Amino acid sequence: MLHRASDTKQAERAGVRDASPQGRDTPWRGSIHGSLTPQAACHQRQQEVTHMPDDELRELEAKRRKALWMLSSISPGESKAFDALSILDDLELQERKNSPHTVKAFELNQLRDCVTVQHHHSGIDIILEQTIPQPWRERFNQASIGSTRLLDGPYASDWYKFLACWQSEMQNLKAHRAACSEPKLD
Repeated sequence: MLHRASDTKQAERAGVRDASPQGRDTPWRGSIHGSLTPQAACHQRQQEVTHMPDDELRELEAKRRKALWMLSSISPGESKAFDALSILDDLELQERKNSPHTVKAFELNQLRDCVTVQHHHSGIDIILEQTIPQPWRERFNQASIGSTRLLDGPYASDWYKFLACWQSEMQNLKAHRAACSEPKLD
């Protein structure tokens, strides 16, 4: 099977190596079992998902972050939540327009497995930012504005905290949406 040069370069960046006897240790888009490593699968999915210009994605995720923070200080069912929920609904519609229908969203565990954690010589674990697939990299960046980090990458503990907070924020969003859909009894 022939592979285009761009496929080889993408696979090389994703850390995929050919384990076949003919091409030992040469990058390609599979393994001896014909499947991708978790990092390579994430890289491939990122190539499929990222259809939005960087500045547009940054703006979208900044709006999402502000709306999620706004919701965190409002109890589900309060009328003050309407504006934040409207913003989030609009952002999700916009995101669906810019993403192919066949791409399934990452589960948080899959996302966690995609990201490379590296022990830094300072004694702290960091993450390699380029291994975070979009739009998650931008979501993490928006949530991390003002956070301390090393030049080589953000702290792994901040990444794990972001994932836990994201899960909590999605549960809160779900509670707000459920409260809005409940009929009001007067």
